[in-house]
Amino acid sequence: MVSQEKFSKYAIFANGGKQYQAIEGQTVALEKIEGEAGDKIELGSILFRKLEEGKFEIGKPFVDGKITATIVKQMKEPKVIVFRFKRRGKVRVKNGHRQPKTVVRIETIA
Repeated sequence: MVSQEKFSKYAIFANGGKQYQAIEGQTVALEKIEGEAGDKIELGSILFRKLEEGKFEIGKPFVDGKITATIVKQMKEPKVIVFRFKRRGKVRVKNGHRQPKTVVRIETIA
């Protein structure tokens, strides 16, 4: 979450069932997106957009426009241990999971 600074231009968009705030020049870690580091991508599904002071657009459900971003890197989140146990049944299953993420830098909000 971003501190209480005021930004003249930002947007809220949906990706992978979650909502993210896009501010030009900042990086965001999203669900896995196919591509290599340095590739340009366009993000749609804009729910809310602030273009300038006092001018807002609220989507019903989406606003027309695109957010262009550059892939910074592909990575995985820290490992989450999944442990299943049933007493008196000799059932003990331990698995680990690392969710893939894509870090992108927001270039423009249009």
